[in-house]
Amino acid sequence: MIVRIMGEGQWKLADSHFVELNKLDDELLEEMETGDEEGFRRTLCALLDAVRRIGEPLPDEALEPSELILPAPDASLDEVREMLSEDGLIPG
Repeated sequence: MIVRIMGEGQWKLADSHFVELNKLDDELLEEMETGDEEGFRRTLCALLDAVRRIGEPLPDEALEPSELILPAPDASLDEVREMLSEDGLIPG
């Protein structure tokens, strides 16, 4: 799956990594629901760091369609709220 982090680039991730990412996504969703700004910021950074760590970066000139788009690290709670589906940022 191709994952884009807004403002940064794209990474290719194996489907097997989505268990780890979904756990962080669930934490992020809970923190957003409770309005925990500090927890939200920490978990968003952890989610994006996990994508960078386990994914294979695609070259900047690659224009692959992204199957998943994640917010930039400095995105606000309200900006991320607008990107959410009922499953969070990551389906499943």
